[in-house]
Amino acid sequence: MYESFPLRQDVPEQEKWDLRYLIQDDAAYDAAITKIQQDVDAFVEKWTNHIQKAEDLSTLFVDYEKVLADLYIIGSYAELDVETDQTNEAAAIRASDFSTMAAKIDAKLSFVMSDLLALSNEVLEEAKQLAPTYAHYIKRLIDQKAHQLSPETERVLASLSGTFQAAYGLYNTTKLVDLKFPDFTVDGENYPLNYNLFEGDWELESNTPVRRAAFDAFSKQLRHYLHTTAKTYQTHVQTEKTMADLRGYDSVIDYLLDEQEVDRTLYNRQIDVTMKELAPHMRRYAKLLQKAHGLENMTFADLKISLDPSYEPSITIPESKEYLKKALGVMGEDYLQMIDDSFEQRWIDFAQNEGKSTGAFCASPYGSHSYILISWTSRMNEVFVLAHELGHAGHFRYAQREQSLLNSESSTYFVEAPSTMNEMLMANHLLQNSEDPRFKRWVISTIVARTYYHNFVTHLLEAAFQRKVYEKIDAGQSLSASILNDLKRSVLEEFWGDAVDINDGAELTWMRQPHYYMGLYPYTYSAGLTISTQVSQRILKEGDTAVQDWIRTLEAGGTKSPVDLAKMAGIDLTTDQPLQDTIAFIGELITQLEELTEQIGD
Repeated sequence: MYESFPLRQDVPEQEKWDLRYLIQDDAAYDAAITKIQQDVDAFVEKWTNHIQKAEDLSTLFVDYEKVLADLYIIGSYAELDVETDQTNEAAAIRASDFSTMAAKIDAKLSFVMSDLLALSNEVLEEAKQLAPTYAHYIKRLIDQKAHQLSPETERVLASLSGTFQAAYGLYNTTKLVDLKFPDFTVDGENYPLNYNLFEGDWELESNTPVRRAAFDAFSKQLRHYLHTTAKTYQTHVQTEKTMADLRGYDSVIDYLLDEQEVDRTLYNRQIDVTMKELAPHMRRYAKLLQKAHGLENMTFADLKISLDPSYEPSITIPESKEYLKKALGVMGEDYLQMIDDSFEQRWIDFAQNEGKSTGAFCASPYGSHSYILISWTSRMNEVFVLAHELGHAGHFRYAQREQSLLNSESSTYFVEAPSTMNEMLMANHLLQNSEDPRFKRWVISTIVARTYYHNFVTHLLEAAFQRKVYEKIDAGQSLSASILNDLKRSVLEEFWGDAVDINDGAELTWMRQPHYYMGLYPYTYSAGLTISTQVSQRILKEGDTAVQDWIRTLEAGGTKSPVDLAKMAGIDLTTDQPLQDTIAFIGELITQLEELTEQIGD
């Protein structure tokens, strides 16, 4: 039976990531803080009032990148530590102190953008010719000129950057520190509950009374923090709206899309087409789950259960490495070396402990290897999660090796394509290596439940909800807890129709996602998965030719727009076709599940 999570200090070292690859220890961190402040002051002295000619930009960018790279390494050390234990007061103070210092540095460095954007378009165009390495970055500067404010205003805004991020910090503190869950009881037996246990285990629990009781207990406790979380979120979106207005955007959506290098066409298409065309397929999947589990009614609390829970194997951490190497071997020896390094050098934090951030992520500071956070449950589907995060690591490995810092980071519209690609490669490998109907059904159901439900449904429904929120903010309306609940419920009911009972507590799922504090991030999961689905099919059909196209796309980093990156990989995002083909592919997978279930006789 499940036990409460241990404290961080009681977790075995081999299950923790090793931050010493960033900075050796606290003394080295303190020395790095002193040095970065000195380096920033030296940079400011060197370049203030000296960004004037096209010839200046190449040297400026090199100096600027050096300062930023050092800053990112220091910040990663401070911020990653607290992610593994929000109750660690020393780590929390260090992260907060870094945020305060970084805001001051941002203010000091704000002159760089102001001075660059004060240059004429002719000078910037000339700089593109003299420094072709930075051509796309300079193009983005030219695009940004229309929304740049005065140097004094930019300096003030930069100094307030820590304040602008405060809502996200408050959200995490509420969620991971203050919010505590009592045990819940089913048939006289007590079960422990916390965020990671609920999202990692209880949502997937095959015992229906236990699963639904966990959902009810989790929702009941969430509701105690409903109004605080609503106020926190309102503060965040109002801040974004203020920034959009200051910079002259008609809408906060346009403001947030601008930095992704996409327009409303791609954004609205991803939401509208998916809501309309994917919904019928997913309703079939919900009914299949209902039938397989003999449920009288299908509720929102049942949507993450496995189609065949008795078949899913448990897996150890060392075993996961072997699965990953076999599935991702198509990417080549360098990619396999990265997987070996990630385990042997402890890039990955597998631990489950109190205070650890929920979900999974990959942080890739320039000049270092990646760091991956995951809470290992020993369920086989965790291999897909780990493959996903290693997809991010591989992307940044290639991009940072081939591109300078300012050119290394692609648009968030594209950034989930490499991660979801690895999930597709994992599925391809497993399907190609077995003819057993039950195993095939397990693999396909994992693709649907883990890869597509998570990325193409959960996050897409977040995006549909988020768009409604921003439309209200753009219209000058306020938000409240009840309004947010109503918006979320309306999106869930529209998508699931009468196939799923949207039971009490489902409307609270907007309280659970940190993505709402990261701009228009939620819809990019389905956007990235659209790209990766199509490219993975190319790899199945064309082999190494498609793989090499994909690697070159990853190496391009941020030197191209999302549309151009997809084009490098053989995908045309200017039409509806890739999205519609991907939705049709999901529908085919669900049809296969229906046929295999009938064949197996369950």
